Amino acid sequence: MTTAEFAFNNKIYTVTKESSFKVNYGREPRIGFDIRKKRKNVKAEEFVREMKNKHKEVKSALVRLQEEMKRQADRNRKEAEEYRVEDKVLISTKNFPMELMKRVIKKLTEKYIELYVVKKIVSENAIELELPVLLKIYPVVNVRRILKYQEQVEGQKKIPLSLIEVAGEKEHKVEKILDRREKRGKPKYLVR
Repeated sequence: MTTAEFAFNNKIYTVTKESSFKVNYGREPRIGFDIRKKRKNVKAEEFVREMKNKHKEVKSALVRLQEEMKRQADRNRKEAEEYRVEDKVLISTKNFPMELMKRVIKKLTEKYIELYVVKKIVSENAIELELPVLLKIYPVVNVRRILKYQEQVEGQKKIPLSLIEVAGEKEHKVEKILDRREKRGKPKYLVR
């Protein structure tokens, strides 16, 4: 009932161009807040200033963090090797299933296999290889999974390794392991 009375008293009539409340009391009824008045709210302006300052601080902190993350990521990044059609490459066996490699023990599997030819450059990160159907893998591979084949230098001596017989099979004798770290998939062993 009070809302109906308030609505009736607050209605502006076309004849008088004023509400009945203003005609009786000389002012508009109080709603609880006055929309029409424009005044400065110091607390609101202070809050807006604080929020703008916080946003500037957070933005500068995020930019610094982004630059630091980029610097850390670029620290170990190397220039990608460029491949051309007809280049010879070795393919990594890292993600091959063991059935495909026909090996029982993964650690004895070769790191890189075969010699394949680049058929097409798909993008700077992917190339298509001429692969045999029996390999059962998709011919487009990421450049991280391949290694450019390096021909043996002309005039380099090829020292034949002596073989020893172990359990009826001829094998190479390893004198000592020089370095267990691998570079480009080739372990450094001194074999005699």
